[in-house]
Amino acid sequence: MGLFSGLLGHASDLDIAGVTEELRPILADGEEVELGFQIIRDQMIFTDRRIILIDKQGMTGRKREYLSIPYKSITMFSVENNGSFDMDAEMKVWISGQGAPIAKTLDRKSNVAGIQSALAKGVCR
Repeated sequence: MGLFSGLLGHASDLDIAGVTEELRPILADGEEVELGFQIIRDQMIFTDRRIILIDKQGMTGRKREYLSIPYKSITMFSVENNGSFDMDAEMKVWISGQGAPIAKTLDRKSNVAGIQSALAKGVCR
């Protein structure tokens, strides 16, 4: 990920093997990481069962908040790809019981089709 994209808050692909190893203590038995994206220090991870949003806090980033969104609680989602002049794509996820969606901006190189596939596979079971 380039510094410019990172400063704008855009996401880029993460190494799945590295993410899986890092998250092994919090993954359920048999849960597999499918996609991962980095937004400056924060991460957005798609497993076969849920989305995990990791908010790294503080100067060192050692303090972290893990927001786990099971696919079954997602009522609707949208993924907007980038156009000719757009620098970014966007993902929005609506959770039951919440009025506003969770929105994340993605880099133009992000695997937008993979994100849609992971969401569809998880939500449309």
